[in-house]
Amino acid sequence: MRIALATLLLLTPATAAVTTAHAASPPGERTAPYDVTIRITEHGIPHITSDTFEGMAYGAGWITTAEATCNLMDTLLTARGERSLYDGPDAVYKDNVGGSGTNLQWDTLVRDIHDRQVVEKLLTDPVAGPSERAKAMVVAETAGINDWLTDHQVTDPACADDDWIQPNVTTTDVWYAFYLAQLISSTTQLLPQVTTATPPTGPTRPAPRPTRAALRAAFGTDDQFGSNATAVGGGDTSTRSGMILGNPHFPWLGRYRFTQMHLTVPGRLDVAGGALTGFPAINIGFNKDVAWSHTVSTGYRFTPYQYRTAGTPTSYRTADGGTAELDRRDVQVPVLTDDGVETVTRTLWRTSEGYVLNAPSLFMGWTKDSVWAFRDANAEHLRTFDTFLSMNMAKNVHDLLHRQDNGGGMPWVNTIAADRTGEVLYADHAVTPNVTNAMASRCMTSAGGLIFAAAGLPGLDGTRAGTSCRWGSDADAERPGILGPKQLPEVFRRDWVMNANDSYWMPNDKVQLTGYPRIIGCEDCQRTMRTKVVMSYVRDQLRKGKETPRTLRSHEYANRVYAAEVARAGGRLDDVCDATGLTTACQVLHDWDGHSDPTSNAGAAIFEEFVSIASSRKVSLWAVPFDKDHPLTTPRTLSTSQDVVDAMAAAITRVTDRGYDLSETYGELHRSGDRGSAGWPLGGGLGDLSGDANAVSSTIGDAILDPATRGSSYIQAVAFRGKTGIEARTILTYSQYEDPASPWSDDQTRMFSNERWVRFPWTPAQIKAQLITTLHLTGG
Repeated sequence: MRIALATLLLLTPATAAVTTAHAASPPGERTAPYDVTIRITEHGIPHITSDTFEGMAYGAGWITTAEATCNLMDTLLTARGERSLYDGPDAVYKDNVGGSGTNLQWDTLVRDIHDRQVVEKLLTDPVAGPSERAKAMVVAETAGINDWLTDHQVTDPACADDDWIQPNVTTTDVWYAFYLAQLISSTTQLLPQVTTATPPTGPTRPAPRPTRAALRAAFGTDDQFGSNATAVGGGDTSTRSGMILGNPHFPWLGRYRFTQMHLTVPGRLDVAGGALTGFPAINIGFNKDVAWSHTVSTGYRFTPYQYRTAGTPTSYRTADGGTAELDRRDVQVPVLTDDGVETVTRTLWRTSEGYVLNAPSLFMGWTKDSVWAFRDANAEHLRTFDTFLSMNMAKNVHDLLHRQDNGGGMPWVNTIAADRTGEVLYADHAVTPNVTNAMASRCMTSAGGLIFAAAGLPGLDGTRAGTSCRWGSDADAERPGILGPKQLPEVFRRDWVMNANDSYWMPNDKVQLTGYPRIIGCEDCQRTMRTKVVMSYVRDQLRKGKETPRTLRSHEYANRVYAAEVARAGGRLDDVCDATGLTTACQVLHDWDGHSDPTSNAGAAIFEEFVSIASSRKVSLWAVPFDKDHPLTTPRTLSTSQDVVDAMAAAITRVTDRGYDLSETYGELHRSGDRGSAGWPLGGGLGDLSGDANAVSSTIGDAILDPATRGSSYIQAVAFRGKTGIEARTILTYSQYEDPASPWSDDQTRMFSNERWVRFPWTPAQIKAQLITTLHLTGG
């Protein structure tokens, strides 16, 4: 008998036994039965327990499908390379963390990866591939997905009519989804440049010299794809144990949403936190002894190689004086047209290092004289799942980093962590090409040197890509080609550390990490306003006393707008506004409390638009430039130039032209916009530009205020107490369930609007007190 999940979730509290008939799987893939108990507590949070890792993964797959059916299945559609088949080739798919292109471009890339059997080969690789335990868990997760789809009708209106959603998911689909997530900051970031690269047929015009900002935007990720995290050690806490406040800034729509889970295999694993949709392990979370969060690293995961052509644009010179031909990849993509399904052919090009790209605006145009390709370190492994799963079982911050390094699959993030003993950690040990400064200097081409000077990314000599300019090997690295732990920045402390997406250089106001390869990030370089406000929260509190669990979590909702604090010095912000002649708006800005609280006045909206417009126009806001000897107090002093005044006038006009009333509160102009939300008034702002740690903004058109669709996501404030105590507060800003009909699709969003926290139930007694229903899943 089928039992609808919606029925189960209305039982309070209750126990339901669900026996599922497993969907067909390839022979030899399953050693079932799986036996798992899922206790669902307030806000729809699942606590998944099984005696085996496989059973736990089965439960994670089953409940994630219930919570996020449309999002999960859309992710798997992308991983299959079938977006064009069902949604047509021309629709633009943006994953909201960097990769953006048409369905046809995505499918062309993904199908070529399939054609080359990249994942299948990695699955059998004893070094770069996953463990047997990870493989078995993915088999179980896949079974959980299929069994939920077999026993339930999809009711979410976003995909209820999509007949391609069937219980036919394969383990290969899931592994390809994991693999694509590894490529966020590399291959998929360069999707248009790869999928449109064609040999030149005539003379090519020199492209305009790109700006540093343009290069960083092209080679990095979406500027709102980031995070803050602060870990405070026993030396600075009232508890003498570690505490952490973690706030990843991720999209509220699409593939990279978090779900909350508590995963338990008794005696072997007990961990809770946020997991990206479809990932059966915790990405950001805590166990009984250590808590951690991540922020996006400034390091690069790839290097471009420039090759000299040899007679034709599709042949290139080799180190031995010979020539080689580019690998032509003709990719067949089925697409939906008005006349039915047709197959189109698109051509990609590769060298032995990786995909060819054509990016003349980035110094990397394909001309008659040279061709560029790039090697991607995250395309060469399938270790991310193992790495996070191992970290979930860490005993302290040293063990956490050791497990991360042994896993060899931390894809593109820094790690900030705190443990029960009172130690804290900052580390950037993400997968990074083994390109030292000496190698970069020796191997960069002239154009590659320009890229390096502007963005810190070395463009290397492709002629020697397989010899003297091949990525190095470190004895302490998990595999050849990536930097080993000894060459990566880290610091263990008992005071505090933080990161807000700036480079590793300053993990707090007393420590400067130097001497690392430039490919990881910059040193002696400007800090963002967001970094400064995150530091300021801790520094200001420590002037008054120790950080307590309450004071640390209060930083999340403090909503200071640090750039405005700097701009107001000497009355300069008022002077700039007065120069516009827009007196009513300037009075609102003058009266503004300098915060981005929902109850702040519309001055917050004016300032957010002001810094946004100034950035888009490349207006220099500060009269005193950055000084590396005073990194936390420069740049400063708001410029009163005409360009700055014009940016302020444009900001006021933008606010009023959108129909916003300047008598309204900021929260009335800044509302939640994720699917199914009631449009709650929100605090928070633009992050780097405004200096707001609680980054919440829009991805819709040129709007930055309403509707809010990205930023603060799975937030956790975790404090260890004594020998066993944990005080955990969390909030999932867009809530646990995607289906608008669920009572748990908007409840935490309302709490976020009201600046409240979920008291996360960790102990059996806490779980019992918040229990809504219990599901017992079995199958054979």
